[in-house]
Amino acid sequence: MNRQEYDILQNIYLNQFENQRILAKQSGHSLGIVNRSLKSLTIQGYIDEQIQPTNKTIRELREKSPKNAIILAAGFGMRMVPINTQYPKALIEVDGQPIIERIINQLNSIGVKDIYIVVGYMKEQFEYLIDEYKVKLIVNEKYAEKNNLHSLRLAADYLSNTYIIPCDIWCDKNPFHRYELYSWYMVSDLVTDESNVRVNRKAELVKNNAGGNQMVGITYLVEEDSRIIKERLIEYDNQKKYDNSFWEETLYSGEKMIVQANVVHSDEVVEINTYEQLRELDDESAHLNSDAIYTIANVLKVNEKEITDIQVLKKGMTNRSFSFVCRNKKYIMRIPGEGTDQLINRKHEADVYHTLEGKGICDDPIYINSRNGYKITKYLEGVRTCDCMNQDDLIVCMKKLKEFHDMDLKVNHTFNIFEQIQYYEELWDGTPSIYRDYKKTKDNVLSLKSYIEEHRNRWCLTHIDAVPDNFLFYDDGMQLTDWEYSGMQDPHVDIAMFCIYSLYDRRQIDDLIDIYFDGKCERNTRIKIYCYIAVCGLLWSNWCEYKRKLGVEFGEYSLCQYRYAKEYYKIVKEELTYES
Repeated sequence: MNRQEYDILQNIYLNQFENQRILAKQSGHSLGIVNRSLKSLTIQGYIDEQIQPTNKTIRELREKSPKNAIILAAGFGMRMVPINTQYPKALIEVDGQPIIERIINQLNSIGVKDIYIVVGYMKEQFEYLIDEYKVKLIVNEKYAEKNNLHSLRLAADYLSNTYIIPCDIWCDKNPFHRYELYSWYMVSDLVTDESNVRVNRKAELVKNNAGGNQMVGITYLVEEDSRIIKERLIEYDNQKKYDNSFWEETLYSGEKMIVQANVVHSDEVVEINTYEQLRELDDESAHLNSDAIYTIANVLKVNEKEITDIQVLKKGMTNRSFSFVCRNKKYIMRIPGEGTDQLINRKHEADVYHTLEGKGICDDPIYINSRNGYKITKYLEGVRTCDCMNQDDLIVCMKKLKEFHDMDLKVNHTFNIFEQIQYYEELWDGTPSIYRDYKKTKDNVLSLKSYIEEHRNRWCLTHIDAVPDNFLFYDDGMQLTDWEYSGMQDPHVDIAMFCIYSLYDRRQIDDLIDIYFDGKCERNTRIKIYCYIAVCGLLWSNWCEYKRKLGVEFGEYSLCQYRYAKEYYKIVKEELTYES
């Protein structure tokens, strides 16, 4: 049976057959296709001479009808800035109802009550659904590291006759049916450059690199296809190259999906991925009441609807930022990330910006809030960050860094590295380090304090987070950004920070030191910078362990910082032994 025959048979079963023309209108197929399909269905024994469904049809409908549903709701929803820090996008309200509740009610109305929801980010906010709708929650602990292929893998044992549903789809009409006869994947008739799949003349879904039908993502799998997808999920999830893959990767056999296309009108479904999409769908939604949007409107003295073109920027290690346009001018707003209130003193940061104002070193903020850390700056066109592997970039960056250090600026607070190491450890709330030799490593690193203090001869405002990503090149010059950790310190700490973030080896570290000092670095100073590399490695390793408790992973970066702590303690000891 082909796709057209399935559609026509389903319509015959659900609706009283009157004539071929009405059936053509109901099924969306031409009169010619209807007539050919009726003949084929009769030959196959699915309908009788009176065009009534046979027992064979009833049996197949029962075998292939929906048994359960899996809703994928684990992700950050990063594009939903600025409201993604308050709510998971599945719980955003449209017409007074959370999106996920609308999906659940639509499933319930066609008899599907066995529903599994894969959660991760803000998983606790979904707990009420267990009591209210009798759903089952599956927790994806790796939602920050992997894409939704891993989410569906966690629910793979429940695949049978199953709906698979993204959590951010709002459907005007119920997209689910009491009876299904074949596997399908939903796309819209809207053609977009963002899609890599199109519907061909045979109603098949094929890969297309030049744009295609908008991918809605709602899927139905009959049990036969579910078994195939389950095997692929298990296979792909064990391969690192699929960590960032969508589960749809498992639907392809070569250049074509193994399921049929289910094409809907673009006005029937809305994917709510952004704040503006929510505003367009429901401008009265309670979740449009964002403190960030209110702040922008208040600072720029505009109506909230004048804030447009909201675009999420690359997620930083500390913050979430987005760009926006207001009255033909482009800006960036920074929103502090998870646990930031424990890590950053916002009053200290505001004091630093006040000290730097007009110095040509940084992005002078239009607005900065010393209480919650909100910051608004002008958007710099054509910006790129420092390429830590480019010698020319390094020369410019170190010159800028030394220029800043030579200003010898002062503030009323200090960034004490050794105290911060202990403070980050205390944020673990008694949980032991994930590193088995942490105590020994910590004791070794702390023993370097005496050498540092003996050879420290400068004390001024220091960036602390002077990493390549915070050196911004633009048309009119370059500047340093992100001064959250800045305070009084030995300025040579900034060199160490640049090195360990760049994951430099010793040769590269020595090269950078030589660039900063123009080849005239004293031996004791070089060893002191080695000490800082060990100390700062442990500092950020502890910081990463705290962020890990919050569900934020940094992969290789975290491990490398711990390695710097251990290896550069050894290097310092070797250098001092050689010196003696």
